Amino acid sequence: MTTLSPNEVIARRVAKEFSDGMLVNLGIGLPTQVANYLPKNMTVFLQSENGLIGLGARPPEGMEDDDLTDAGGTPVMAIPGAARIDSVFSFGLIRGGHLDMTVLGGLQVDAQGRLANWMIPGKMAPGMGGAMDLVSGAKKVIVAMQHTAKGIHKIVQECTLPLTATRPVSLIVTDLAVIEPTPEGLVLRELAPGVTVDEVIAATGTPLIISEDIHEMNLAGD
Repeated sequence: MTTLSPNEVIARRVAKEFSDGMLVNLGIGLPTQVANYLPKNMTVFLQSENGLIGLGARPPEGMEDDDLTDAGGTPVMAIPGAARIDSVFSFGLIRGGHLDMTVLGGLQVDAQGRLANWMIPGKMAPGMGGAMDLVSGAKKVIVAMQHTAKGIHKIVQECTLPLTATRPVSLIVTDLAVIEPTPEGLVLRELAPGVTVDEVIAATGTPLIISEDIHEMNLAGD
């Protein structure tokens, strides 16, 4: 059984999907934590919709700069070679298919791999932001979210919340498992330390295909 928090399990596992030289967008919230677990010998260019390429981790306390933030307004550092761009250029990269990967939070993902992550009916929402463009435009889309919300399934047969896009995501990483959407259905690929297949099935609101080579997540640091 791991002593890591659920969000740290997710962020550490998502970081394993990165490779040197990638251009990657990290969504608001939990996905931004992934930047803290990238290997030290790896150069990844993190892009933010508000017009920054080359985001780093959060700065030490007292070193924050109000003019250097991610899309959610959280202070960040910039790596050597970072660049500021305008919103037109930023969304041109996203819509033009130039992002190698995006990591987004999720409210629901359904059996077809479709994501809902921007609005809960009846609650005030500022808008979809760049999520629709990111799901449609990035070469690979990873959903980083906790498996359930107060015991309610977030991986479901069909989304009841408004869809972000109709394109299926590439991978779902939760605090319990790694699940891959395929044309045949959702395939359970990996388990978090100490988690069983039966526990994942019970926490999932749609049938899963159990991989023949299912294994434990790699959460080791650099």
